[in-house]
Amino acid sequence: MAKKKPTKAQLRKVKQRRSMFLAILAVFVLGLALVVLMQFRAEEKPKPYTQDIPEQFVSIYQAAAKEYGIDWFLLAAVHRVETKFSTVEPMISGVGAIGPMQFMPCTFVGWSAEGCPATGGVGDFSDDDLVDPSVIKAYGGYGVDANHDGKADPWNLEDAVFSTANFLADNGAKVGKEKQAVFKYNHSDIYVRDIMFYRDQFKKAWNKDIASK
Repeated sequence: MAKKKPTKAQLRKVKQRRSMFLAILAVFVLGLALVVLMQFRAEEKPKPYTQDIPEQFVSIYQAAAKEYGIDWFLLAAVHRVETKFSTVEPMISGVGAIGPMQFMPCTFVGWSAEGCPATGGVGDFSDDDLVDPSVIKAYGGYGVDANHDGKADPWNLEDAVFSTANFLADNGAKVGKEKQAVFKYNHSDIYVRDIMFYRDQFKKAWNKDIASK
């Protein structure tokens, strides 16, 4: 017995079901691809900006690290991640962090200063108070006058690097708790990962270069 030819209505329904199935399949495949991509991005290592630490900064990192008993490669890594070795302009973040090492003004001067909690760390400092060592001492900040010019300036690289070393040492880096200290500097697991990646990369490249000489 010959089969009945499907009607146009039946064919239309078949096409509609097929289109719906293909649409659902496409959404599923796209979703799966996004999950795989996100997983890959989460596991991928940050790409280096440069293999080399700018030579003119090395002595500053080393002096600050020696003063506070921490790894100088850690300071190089913070400088790299924060402002790509001071090449990012302007060096003011969207939340108000300033200078080559991206200090929040209240962290630099001291969170006990009036207005700090209310402004999220930006504070309401005059230009003079921001760099005054006596004001910083009074409020318990981390700012350091490293070059002994009478100012602890978050915009001056030497002062900023020593201030970062002061912060990291005080928050655990001096006793080997580097990840804890870095997390205190910027509350982000990704930030910690990036800092430790560059610290290790710089140290490996530096030691390899020293060994080859």
